[in-house]
Amino acid sequence: MINPFLSAQINAAGLVLFDELGLPRPEDGSLHVMIEQPSHLEHGDYSTNIAMQLAKALRKPPLVIAELIRAQLVRQGMAGRLLSKIEVVPPGFINLFIDWEQWAKHPPVPDASRDAAEKVVVEHTSINPNKSAHIGHLRNSCIGDTLVRLLRRTGRRVEVHNYIDDLGNQLADTVVGLLHTPLHKEHVRFGDYCWDIYAAVNREYRVHPELQEQRTRVLHSLEEGSGNTAWIGMLAAERIVREHVEEMKPFGIDFDLLVWESNIVREGFWSSAFELLRRTPLFVKETEGKLAGCWVLKQPDADNADEDSAHSADKVLVRSNGILTYTAKDIAYHLWKFGLLDKDFRYKPFAEGLWTTHADGSGGLFGRADMVINVIDHRQQYPQAMVKQALEALGFGEQAAKLRHVSYGVVALSPGSAAELGIDTSDNKASYAMSGRQGIGIKVAELLDLMEAVVDNKRSKDKPFAVPQDERFGQDCAKPSIKTSTSAATDPTGISSRTIAAAAIRYYLLRFNLHTEVVFDLQQATEISGNSGVYLLYSYARAVSVINKAGQEPHSSPAVPEHFPEMEKAEYALLRHIANWPDTLAAAGKELAPHFVCSYAFDLATLFNNFYAACPILKADDERKKFRVWLTSVFKETLGDALQVLGLPTPSRM
Repeated sequence: MINPFLSAQINAAGLVLFDELGLPRPEDGSLHVMIEQPSHLEHGDYSTNIAMQLAKALRKPPLVIAELIRAQLVRQGMAGRLLSKIEVVPPGFINLFIDWEQWAKHPPVPDASRDAAEKVVVEHTSINPNKSAHIGHLRNSCIGDTLVRLLRRTGRRVEVHNYIDDLGNQLADTVVGLLHTPLHKEHVRFGDYCWDIYAAVNREYRVHPELQEQRTRVLHSLEEGSGNTAWIGMLAAERIVREHVEEMKPFGIDFDLLVWESNIVREGFWSSAFELLRRTPLFVKETEGKLAGCWVLKQPDADNADEDSAHSADKVLVRSNGILTYTAKDIAYHLWKFGLLDKDFRYKPFAEGLWTTHADGSGGLFGRADMVINVIDHRQQYPQAMVKQALEALGFGEQAAKLRHVSYGVVALSPGSAAELGIDTSDNKASYAMSGRQGIGIKVAELLDLMEAVVDNKRSKDKPFAVPQDERFGQDCAKPSIKTSTSAATDPTGISSRTIAAAAIRYYLLRFNLHTEVVFDLQQATEISGNSGVYLLYSYARAVSVINKAGQEPHSSPAVPEHFPEMEKAEYALLRHIANWPDTLAAAGKELAPHFVCSYAFDLATLFNNFYAACPILKADDERKKFRVWLTSVFKETLGDALQVLGLPTPSRM
């Protein structure tokens, strides 16, 4: 990685100045050098303002400090090794120009990550097992799976959990509906049937409020785990979870372990956690007030807390009727995740490559994490904070610090999409929330079918997929062919329409900042131009086409040309961005931000297509042709790496 390498070199040069001037070095031995890639190419490949940061400490003007650092970098051998030029400009910036031949032949190798040996447990998806998954659930799954790929790509050991809340209100409502709400409609999948049952029973609750008493009875039965009602709930949940697992496969999403909430309760995990919590002064049983009879995890500043606040219910771990809250079971689950309980689950195979907790299983090696990452939407921020607080109250501060909540904005419907689903949009709101209770939402399977039909339509008309308006195909005749077959099996080098559709949906849900509410629009989601997954796949396929026509083995590592010709602007911009990939990968892993990779990949594809349009590749003279084919190959490798991190395919044809 260039950025950490340059930062280390500048840090060393700056510390030498402290010694030469007889000044004490910073206590932590670091100058916290910030390196950025300027937007204007003439300002260098990298730049730092460290001289301005050190002006007060070194008691010299920034320009003087910058010149001293430049001279020290030269003495350290940076000029002529990785840098072709080091430039100082007012008011004290140091601009660094990379020697790209040296970079290509001897790229900086980063130190091995100190965190590489850590085991990370990532929990994502965790859909209530009471109906089919919708597009909002899929955003969680895509974010979680991309984080898994990102962490594995950066050397971490990762275990993927899917937590199944089979004791919650949602499943209880579906069971009430199955038992008390007749429904006669044609359905292919059980989850779709339960989608309608769940909406129907919630309508019944409004008309017959007394029916809600059945929910409490069902919740007790589910927790006890015996009797007709419990078996109906267990069978319904397992059938729906199997459908959820199948729904995720077209998107390349899978799991290592299903953890069932019922196993946490019935096998004594909560009992063990309860005994630990009872030793802390923050866990008490209320004897008066609205929470009388409840076991509550108090806030450290509970004396000032508002009992009527929206979050007060989240403090309750055991209700007065004995029913556990979700947070209580989550605390027990996280104590197990970190290996802090003297208990373990038993496990059985659930599907190929997938295990599940099961009372009739055998031992395993799951859990015992060094770090835990939970992908849960921003509405669950407070319960997640309560889990962290419980760890701290129990004296597990190190584990609490290693518990990360990756929150994200929910998915809503655009007015157009809402209207297509029959929602009243006369109030002209900017977006409309999906609601399982009202049966409002776009099911994942239905969306995939719709998107596949759009892709099929494009292919049947033999239309080229998305390309920039300023792009031309005549130079090298390297336009990827548009296959009319929708089956990848009939064209082993190609890609099916369904795979393209899944990639387009996945990218659409990943490219937004995590905290952004995604306003899902059916028309926009099925676009295959602009900043889309299809555009990235098309760009990759184009590069493969160029490499094939150049006679180069597509899967071999490209040989670095002996000499680089003077680069044109489009070549330089592309190579400069390619060099930034390791730093982007590291930043995305550190910040747990998949959209960093999306932004990088889109910019990379755009720069490549600009290069392709401006610079003839196969018709160039020999020296330039070698360089441009090499540059195309390096682009293909880099974009391919980014696509794999994003969970998108790398097609040879489109």
